Order: sequence, then C-alpha cells, then structure tokens
Amino acid sequence: MTTPDTQRPRPGSDILRTALRRNIGAMAGGTVLMGLYQAGETAFPIALGLIVEHTLRDRSPGLLALSIAALAVIITTVSLSWRFGMRILQKANTTEAHRWRVKVAACGLQPVARDVDLKSGEVLTIATEDADQTADIIEVVPLLISSLVAVLVAAVALGLADIRLGLLVIVGTAAILTVLSVMSRRIGGSTREQQARVARAGAKVADLITGLRPLHGFGGNHAAFRSYRKVSTEARLQAITVARANGVYAGTALALNAVLAAAVTLTAGWLAFDGRIGIGELVMAVGLAQFIIEPLKLFSEMPKYVMVARASAERMALVLTAPPVAEPGPERPAAGGGLEIDCVRYGSLNKLKFQVAAGEFVAVAAYRPRTAADLASVLAVNVPPHAYEGVVRVGGRELAELSVEAVREHMLVNPYDGEIFAGTLRTNIDPSGTSRTVPEAVEASMLTDVVALHREGLDYAVRDRGANLSGGQRQRLSLARALAADTDVLVLHDPTTAVDAVTEQLVARGIAELRRGRTTVVITSSPALLDAADRVLVLDDGVVTAEDTHRNLLATDENYCAAVAR
Repeated sequence: MTTPDTQRPRPGSDILRTALRRNIGAMAGGTVLMGLYQAGETAFPIALGLIVEHTLRDRSPGLLALSIAALAVIITTVSLSWRFGMRILQKANTTEAHRWRVKVAACGLQPVARDVDLKSGEVLTIATEDADQTADIIEVVPLLISSLVAVLVAAVALGLADIRLGLLVIVGTAAILTVLSVMSRRIGGSTREQQARVARAGAKVADLITGLRPLHGFGGNHAAFRSYRKVSTEARLQAITVARANGVYAGTALALNAVLAAAVTLTAGWLAFDGRIGIGELVMAVGLAQFIIEPLKLFSEMPKYVMVARASAERMALVLTAPPVAEPGPERPAAGGGLEIDCVRYGSLNKLKFQVAAGEFVAVAAYRPRTAADLASVLAVNVPPHAYEGVVRVGGRELAELSVEAVREHMLVNPYDGEIFAGTLRTNIDPSGTSRTVPEAVEASMLTDVVALHREGLDYAVRDRGANLSGGQRQRLSLARALAADTDVLVLHDPTTAVDAVTEQLVARGIAELRRGRTTVVITSSPALLDAADRVLVLDDGVVTAEDTHRNLLATDENYCAAVAR
C-alpha cells in the first residue's frame, strides 16, 4: 500500500514546466513572429528619424521614395507577424487548456477516489478557470520575450545616437521590473485566495441545486440562500481586493513607464539642444520614447500574469497530485464467483460475517438505515480496504488484491440515489452502447410505461438530473441501468423506495427472473423484494441476527415482522 507520504508531489511549477515543454514548437514560432512584430514597431520611429535626417541633408526624391517603400515593408511585416503570431499562440493556449481540463476531469472520473479535500464544485472551477489561466503561460512567455526584444532594439538604437540614452532605457527598465515583481507577489497570493473562495461558492451552488427539492420541502431554502450569500460575499470582497491590487499595479506600471518615456524625451531634447545629436536622431528618440511605453507596459504586466498562472497551476496540483484513497491491486476475481463478508468492522458494522454463493439471490434487511449505508459503501469500494477491519472477498479474491477496474467490471453496487444524466433514456440505461440486455432490463425494471408514454421511446430526451422525470421514474431508470450492465455480482441498495406497491411487486419478480443464475444482493426493507429472494439476512446492531426465507421469518420473528411488514 502506497501512503500519501511516499507520493512525489507535483507542485504548480512542474505543471507550468510541462505546459511550456509540450508547446515549445508553437512558442518558438510565436516568439519569432511576435519578435518581428515588436522589432517592426520599434523600427518605425527609427525609420522616420532616418528619413528626416537624410531628407534634410541630401534632399533626394529617390531616397525619399526608397524610405517610403521601407516604411511599407515595415508596416506589412508588423501586420502579418502579429496576425499569424497570435494565431499560433492562441491555438496552443486553447489546446493546452483543453488538455489540463481533460486531465483534471479524468482524475475525478477515475474508479479510485483521490484523497483531496475539495467538493465537486471546486473541482469544476479548477477544471475550467484554473486550467485556462494556467495555459495562459503559453502566450505570456513569447510576449515577454518579444517585449524584451522591442526594449533592447530601442536601447541599441538610442545608444547608437548617444550612449546615455541607451543606458537610460536599460537602467529604467530594470528598475521598473524590480518594483513590479515585488508587487506581483502580493497579487499572486490574493489571486490564490480569490480562486479558492470562488471555488467554494461554486461548490455551494452545486450542493444547493442537488438538494433544491428537499430544501423547498421543509422550508430550508431561505437559510440555504443566506448561507450561499455569505460565501458569495466573501468571494466578492476578495475579488475587490484583487481588483484593487491589480489597479495599483497597473497604475504604478503606467506611471513608471511614462516617467521613463518622459526622461528619454527630455534627455534627447537636451542633447539635441546641446548639439550632440541631430534633428533626425531627436525625432527618432522622441518617437521611440512614445513607442516604448507599449512594450514596457506589456513587459511590466508579465510578472502579474506569471503569478496568476502559477497560482492556478498550484490549485490544479491539489487535484492532480492527490494520492488515491486506495492503491489498487493487480489481481482479477474469478468469473461467476460469489461474495463473502468476513468479520468486517466499519461504522455501524460489527464484525459482520456472511456469504453469498455464486448464482444466489440474497436480500439483506437492515433494521438501521446507517447499517445498510455502511455495507453498501464497503462493497462499492468507497471505503478503502485498509480503512476497515476484516476482509471482503469477490470471486474468491480479497478486495485489497484486486484492481478497482476489475471489481467494477465484476461487481456493480447501485446506490439508492443513482445519478441521472442529461441525454436520452437509452444513453442513461446503456452509456457505453454495448449492452445486449437493454430490452430485458427495461422490462424487469418496469420502465416500459415510461418508454411507451413518449413517441421517441428510448430516445426520449432526459434533462440534467432527470428533471423531467418523476422520482419513481428516475429510480426505475437507475435500476434499468444496473440490470443492463449484466455484471457477475449485482448489489442493489433500496431500488424501489419511490415505487408504488403494485409496481414494486412486478419489479421484484423482474429482478429475480432476469438475474436468475447470477449473484444478486438486495439491501432493502421491501416485502416484495424480500419475498423474491432465495433467503434473507437480518442485520441488527451490525451483525447477522437471523437468516431464513422471508415467509418463515414473518412467521417466527416478531421483530422482523414489525420492521418489514407494511
């Protein structure tokens, strides 16, 4: 068994490095094109300065025409390099965001749950917003390099005119970045907190939507709304804090860039007045001072985007690096095998021990709902084998020795509150499209009336969470899905609690007929299902206290009769 302590952590910086390494080709192409764009932008005021210089000195129409042609080439280069450079980078950005979304979603869909203290709504936020912001690093690095190219070209051009102008640009840029890098750290910390609070608000919404009907039922919707408003207000206040920090950052960056541009302009004017540079060089310096504000602004914003990308990557790492709740084994259960619970102690289960032979239909009547829930959780491998005492054997193999995928293929535990997905009746019954027993499952679960009710039949559209179906229809649809899976061992937990007595009787007969010769366990208090079973196990105080057929127990056990008779 691998413990979380032995897992090698994968921090956000590793995720960023992976994203950069995976897109090195696109980033190289984008960097070259964006570098051409910035170089072309920088060359424009340089060309204007040279035109003025040569026009005033030579007064040659031919040189003027050549200069205009050169300006046309520069403008064309700027336009095309920007267009194709951003196309390459944004395609790589979008593709990389998609990869991380799929990776985070895959972690949530793995058969082994991960040991991470995040709700589904938080994971959803990480798989969307954080994945997008992490992938922004693909654009940030090329834009950072291209902005640096623009600053260096401007510094070299000004340095050729006068070394003091070039040094002023280099020293000023270094000073600006030093100030802004300190400020960006605060933004990174604030952004992490904001993302966490937004994720918690999303998780709260998901919980409220799931429990909306019960909340309305007992009048708890107003209290639930107040709870959500509190969480949302915290997220809003943190967002304001981040916005305020971003505003200070942007304002400081703009002010410092403007100061540097003004310093370059004034220095160039003083040098021209002193006769140390010519008129054309003055025009070039003034033009570059105006132009350099834009790449400096872009350059100075990069540390902030890097910190935001890193904060998002670290949140993704919470999901991607979380160890599995249980480390699956390498074995597979024997086909057609039975089920054995051997002295299991977990929750309300107190050294529970019973055996279901291959092909047997057994009902488990638990006097306490908690006991039934604990048993279903253990069998569904929602509780890792190391978290309880005793052993569960499937097909003659201990659960700890089996891969979870093999357990899922061999044994299906269908919960009483099985989810219904947006799609059709058919896709809910047979999600993989490979079942050969869909018609039989529909008939056994008595879903035939729902199919017959709609002209589309099994292709009738089902809304998210089965919103256009009644409670009984949703439960029978979930049961049909479990039966259509046709697994060697099927465990059903309260499959008919929302079904009327007549339909329940037909469902019980249908399950017994369809599952004949296959190992079936039904955890229930339904008299119809108990009567259809080969034998009934009675659980009280977490142990088996009685075992017989339903009718014999009714005749001999008063407690059983009082618990299950309706």
